[in-house]
Amino acid sequence: MSLALAMLCLNASAQKTASADISSDSKLTVSRFIYGQFAEHLGHGIYGGFWVDKNLPVEKQDRIRLDVVNALKKIKIPDLRWPGGCFADEYHWRDGIGPREQRPKMVNTNWGNVTDDNSFGTHEFLELCKLIGCEPYIAGNVGSGTVEEMAKWVEYLNLDGESTMADLRKQNGHPEPYKVTLWGVGNESWGCGGNMTPEYYSDLYKRYATYARDYPGARLKKIASGPNSDDYNWTEVCMKNIGTGMWGLTLHYYTVPTGNWGHKGSATSFNEGEYFSTMVNCLKMEELVTKHSAIMDKYDPEKRVALVVDEWGVWTDVEPGTNPGFLYQQNSLRDALLAGTTLNIFNNHCERVKMANLAQTVNVLQSLILTDKDKMLLTPTYHIFDLYKVHQDAKYLPVKLNSPDYEFEGKKIPAVSISASQDAAGKIHISLVNLDPHNTIKVSTALDGLKWNKVTGQILTSANLTDINTFQQPNKVSIAGFNGAKKAGDKLVVDMPAKSVVTLELN
Repeated sequence: MSLALAMLCLNASAQKTASADISSDSKLTVSRFIYGQFAEHLGHGIYGGFWVDKNLPVEKQDRIRLDVVNALKKIKIPDLRWPGGCFADEYHWRDGIGPREQRPKMVNTNWGNVTDDNSFGTHEFLELCKLIGCEPYIAGNVGSGTVEEMAKWVEYLNLDGESTMADLRKQNGHPEPYKVTLWGVGNESWGCGGNMTPEYYSDLYKRYATYARDYPGARLKKIASGPNSDDYNWTEVCMKNIGTGMWGLTLHYYTVPTGNWGHKGSATSFNEGEYFSTMVNCLKMEELVTKHSAIMDKYDPEKRVALVVDEWGVWTDVEPGTNPGFLYQQNSLRDALLAGTTLNIFNNHCERVKMANLAQTVNVLQSLILTDKDKMLLTPTYHIFDLYKVHQDAKYLPVKLNSPDYEFEGKKIPAVSISASQDAAGKIHISLVNLDPHNTIKVSTALDGLKWNKVTGQILTSANLTDINTFQQPNKVSIAGFNGAKKAGDKLVVDMPAKSVVTLELN
């Protein structure tokens, strides 16, 4: 045997392989709300992102930037969470209604001590949601607000009748009620939302929720402020004290590349060791969702209460030279791999995870979109939401996966993740992520009880994990056609390139 042939045989035997079994036996749905977004009064997320100077030479409606709106329409974002975040618990909604020139100014003490002129308020936010075609998700002020303040906000928006609040809404230009149904009762009440104990918060939740009324045509989905990361006691207390008196319970978890909040790591300059630790920390979401769900199952075996992961994503150090309070970070192929992996976890836990919101939509943390004056770009993470939009409100297809490991310096994690669904037209969609930055992995998949004969696909990958889109090169990391999947007998065989995300459609 020649040396070349021996090397070829060696490489063939070393080929990494994975296997998966996809079943049609499911009555679950992948809620579209898993693909929600989050826009806080923070840095250039609202001001300079969605809401721009009237003289900026871009297409606008009022001061709402329409290229951003159209990009979000394309990926069908289901809801937008606002006004925070930590900002929500210092926001007083009446400061953001009425003639803009008469609105009081406030200092945003959470995020850089900048002055907020309140020109973007309730009506502007709801107009933004209308333009996008998404549902508004409003976080009420429990930290520094009052029960009456939140109750009157609900009345102002939702009452179709006569009252001082409804009349004020009409006076401010909206005769019809908005019928906002998604309401957060506080935010991070264990921290910036009031530094409360779970016992105190759960009692306070019940008080606020009592007076946040259902008006005709607007039955509220009240969402309690849930745990930080692995605070399982918070979930236990809230489930015990509130139970099914809430529509959902939040969970906040951020992937910090280094695991060290004092030095989180760069968004653009990292080595394989930092990439590996980022993915280890990303995969902790599986453990968190599983353990919090198990506690919820004790008190709510019928799974009526949703687990709402309404803040998630990668959190790095800010870009050099930017305001540290503005949380502006770039977005690489690594972040796209993290997003795909996380969305696979949520899809596979759709019996309990009914909603999630990436932090955040524009110019803040793991953004979908970055802007610079009249310029705009779509990040690698945006393209993941574009690839995965096919799963929204589709029938969940359970997957059993056997993955090889991605090993680094004696540690290992599963290299492949996967989720699958079937849409109303009968098309099957499978999303796969290969975290291994070096090896193509052959994934052989059996589809039990599912008929198909044709496969097409799209892929997101790039030459380097650190590759980013810039205003000079806005399409460096972008979606391309994928032809590495084929039917072999009754199986689907996919050659998953290293460091890639693929979505397949089977007809």
